[in-house]
Amino acid sequence: MEVIKYTSDHKKVWDAFVAGSKNATFLFYRDYMEYHADRFKDHSLLIYRKNKLIALLPASEQNTAITSHGGLTYGGILTGASIKTEIMLQVFKAIVLYFKQLGFKSINYKTIPHIYHQSPAEEDLYALFKFNATLYRRDVLSVIEQINPLKYSRTRRWEVKRALEFNWEVNTSQDFAGFMQLEAQLLQEKYKASPVHTVAEIMRLAKLFPENIKLYTATKDGETGAGIIIYETATVAHCQYIATSETGRENGALDALLHYLLTKAYSFKKYFDLGASMDEQQESGINSTLLANKESYSARAVVHDFYTISL
Repeated sequence: MEVIKYTSDHKKVWDAFVAGSKNATFLFYRDYMEYHADRFKDHSLLIYRKNKLIALLPASEQNTAITSHGGLTYGGILTGASIKTEIMLQVFKAIVLYFKQLGFKSINYKTIPHIYHQSPAEEDLYALFKFNATLYRRDVLSVIEQINPLKYSRTRRWEVKRALEFNWEVNTSQDFAGFMQLEAQLLQEKYKASPVHTVAEIMRLAKLFPENIKLYTATKDGETGAGIIIYETATVAHCQYIATSETGRENGALDALLHYLLTKAYSFKKYFDLGASMDEQQESGINSTLLANKESYSARAVVHDFYTISL
């Protein structure tokens, strides 16, 4: 095994491997990973076996800790279809030794939820177990299996019917700036928070990845009632941002929009991911109201696990 630290000279090789990986998404292309390079010190790795590239580790460093990757929602070891469990164990051994020799004290490992895998790719979960990794965080994602979806709840069916009667116009939109302004206002009012991306960042990323990052809106008489930015991967349509206006909330704009995405725009997609509903201030760790809302659309739980390895 040979472990090499990523540099810009490896960009073409890195991106080519991502394109053929069984568990990578567009988030791992270098153009996406580096949109916030000023905030995260990259320490990504390329792993070779017998002079052949067999795995990548998107990673960043902070003090004596490595995270895979600090600027991404998920980011475990990326592999090709030929990777096998025993080889993955060797990959882990090489990575652990590499970081240990450099003086790092821990690796914080974000798994890639299985819904994003294009074929079975949980060799890393077994390796985490064998290397005594500790589970320190578990998020609950609300996911709809589009191949065999459950029914909406009775109340949700009624609300969708009401929303459709209002005749919202649902379309794709390029007004990312207007939508992000609405999103920022909503997050500030409800959670005293701000979007992860700035307007400039999301517009740049949408331009770089037009087939993967799309904005859908529900409008009426020129007013936007609701909008959703979708991150589309090979197997998943993920709601990255969701926002509604006051008029939209009163007249079911989000119901109309989600119903359109689920039954038309992304009916062919294997999974529709409404995202996490975590709230550390609650005893359960969950925002129960938000979770119940997502589950009313027939979403059910998929966990996203985070581990740490002490070096």
